[in-house]
Amino acid sequence: MRTRHRTRTLTALTLAGALALAACSSDSPDDDDATGGTGGDTIRIGIKFDQPGLGFKDGDTYTGFDVAVATYVADKLGFSEDQIEFVESPSAQRETMLQNGQVDMIFATYSITDERKEVVSFAGPYFVAGQDLLVAADDSSISGPEDLEGKNLCSVTGSTSAQRIKDEYAAGTQLLEQPGYSECVTALTAGTVDAVTTDDIILAGLASIAANEGKVKVVGNPFSEENYGVGLPKDSDRCQAVTDAISAMIEDGSWQSALDENVGASGYVPSDANPPTPAACG
Repeated sequence: MRTRHRTRTLTALTLAGALALAACSSDSPDDDDATGGTGGDTIRIGIKFDQPGLGFKDGDTYTGFDVAVATYVADKLGFSEDQIEFVESPSAQRETMLQNGQVDMIFATYSITDERKEVVSFAGPYFVAGQDLLVAADDSSISGPEDLEGKNLCSVTGSTSAQRIKDEYAAGTQLLEQPGYSECVTALTAGTVDAVTTDDIILAGLASIAANEGKVKVVGNPFSEENYGVGLPKDSDRCQAVTDAISAMIEDGSWQSALDENVGASGYVPSDANPPTPAACG
């Protein structure tokens, strides 16, 4: 009798353990959620950490227009702000980070191009930028790239934007390369260079820094067009949902509020292509 009782007890315990394990498995956060996530606990979003007004990290605080758009989109996908994990995404590593699953999406002044679309997908665009110039606030002699003949122009090491001006607009431009745009702005305010060049909204972010207010200005005459999109893994099932979220942000006024809050202090006025009509998905 004792043997049979012990056997029944062990059998019951084994069955209970199996049921408990099954219950834990059914609640596992590894199952994809309805928005194409990796469990719904967190979402990893790539941004720049060193672009004031766009993507900037100060301690544990993240600010900028890209950050605001990313936070809005994440909310529409079902992720609260405390479920977002921001990950630094340098330009040269963006495609690799998406392909390797290091991030779920990227908001980092990421221009939509046919070449990039061969390996990643894009939602958006959420902003249309253009190459422009940053000059001293009291400089009225420079209104476009053709005015840089014989003058000094700064851009970051490895950037093609300054060389483009020299090749296409003003062959006599003297180029100065710096490690970052902050160093270029320092050179501008010191009078070492006459202008800084890159995308207009990046320049507007630099001009919005308190230390630069009233000292520099964006010329406001863009001479290229860059459609910033949200980078996603190739054929991501989130693509349309992200594009729809961007459309909602534009329609309810949050897009304009985010732009004003992050770069408005520079006096920058975006091109007539803004706000964009999100259309790309793929």
